[in-house]
Amino acid sequence: MKKLSILLVAMLGFSAISAHASIANAKKLVLIYHTQAIAENKDFAGPSAEEGKAFFNNKVKTVDGKETACASCHTANPADKGKNIVTGKAIQPLSPAVNTKRFSDFDKVEAKFSQHCFDILGEDCTAAQKANYITYVLTEKTPTAKAKAKK
Repeated sequence: MKKLSILLVAMLGFSAISAHASIANAKKLVLIYHTQAIAENKDFAGPSAEEGKAFFNNKVKTVDGKETACASCHTANPADKGKNIVTGKAIQPLSPAVNTKRFSDFDKVEAKFSQHCFDILGEDCTAAQKANYITYVLTEKTPTAKAKAKK
């Protein structure tokens, strides 16, 4: 039994360095947020990529005279590189299929959600919004042709 445990730990460690680790981590985060969402609202039906996409593209707050959404900085396709609309700073793709560093650290993900949700919504996102958002981002796996051409 001890050998099996050591083998499982070693396999998990190896998978953490693979390109699929960030996708697996994102899926774990969806499960965590799903559980939290049910605790907040027992009627939560489960993560929805469609609702996540709508949330991602929903323009709600004005920044420098412009309505702003997640897509304002992260582009309409989370697999593309983005650019901060205020600072002009480049932003790596959100999609863990393209950017293997995404969703690798739960605390960092949670801090970014809090920061950006307050920036856009004026309050923290709900667990349901987070679960839907990540579920949607997981569906975007290929940069657009325009983004590929810029490389």
